[in-house]
Amino acid sequence: MGAVAKLLLRSWYAPTWVTPLLIPVSFLYRAFMAVRRLLYQSGVFRVQEFDVPIIVVGNLTVGGTGKTPLLIHLSKELVAHGFKPGVVSRGYGAKGPYPVRVTPNTEVLHSGDEPLLIARSLDVPVVVDPDRVNAVKEVLKTGSIDIVLSDDGLQHTRLGRQLEIVIIDGKRGLGNGLLLPAGPLRESPKRLNSVNVVVRHGGVPKSSESSMETSLGAVVNINDGRESTLVSFVEKECVVLTAIANPDLFFQQLSDEGLQFERVKYSDHHYFSFEDLQRYQNKTVLMTEKDAVKCQNFAGPDWWQVGQEVRTGGQVVELVLQAARGGSVA
Repeated sequence: MGAVAKLLLRSWYAPTWVTPLLIPVSFLYRAFMAVRRLLYQSGVFRVQEFDVPIIVVGNLTVGGTGKTPLLIHLSKELVAHGFKPGVVSRGYGAKGPYPVRVTPNTEVLHSGDEPLLIARSLDVPVVVDPDRVNAVKEVLKTGSIDIVLSDDGLQHTRLGRQLEIVIIDGKRGLGNGLLLPAGPLRESPKRLNSVNVVVRHGGVPKSSESSMETSLGAVVNINDGRESTLVSFVEKECVVLTAIANPDLFFQQLSDEGLQFERVKYSDHHYFSFEDLQRYQNKTVLMTEKDAVKCQNFAGPDWWQVGQEVRTGGQVVELVLQAARGGSVA
């Protein structure tokens, strides 16, 4: 991450001299978003509806809040209750050509890291297309899909939806409360009043919110699939590699398990090359599952991915099942 990007990110969550300079641009962004939404609400721009329920799992802020782990968790719940979900995603950083039907063997440069992780975590159809409407059309061609989940897409207004789930980082919240680029917000905080479910990832949820907690899961060797436990790494000198938006939670969870490690941070969605990581080939390396899908071709013998376990409270799972059954949701 460059120095300018780091300064900008810092200004979103703590006051810096940059913020006042960017506020006029934020007003322009706010006006653009307001006009765009009005054009959809008035019917000038058409919202595309589908015959199956569409569930959007998104956020108001730029950067990771836990959308993909929650989407995987909800998809597993739907499958366990007999539904046949499909998943669509923008595929940040993907090269296409679109639409891309993602399988566990898809090249990550074509799909993006999060869609490939979803395809490897779930036995459900996954389609990538920056145009979410086209992605839904394509995923419905793959079989008898009875519900579609969109990884992100809250601001993709053209896509009709039956349920909107917004995730808030319990520690960072909405930052300084300003819209891009002065703050991290893609939409006004008032947008939370119109979504169906607000999920707080970590921290104490408000009375109107559902809760989400993540914990570390299975530890699997990236090369050969062997399983291990975090306890076995306590006495080792480890390197933890990340290319996620907010790695601090992952670092803290590993520290809480008693691990001592070197921290190596790349920008979110960074596509690793062998040259990036050559110096770590013979070291013990831990990383998230999202990062591991980008290292399959050059991982060292002692490289491991650490899974996540998701727990939700409140009504989020019940509302998703209700939407899947065709019921109306508040």
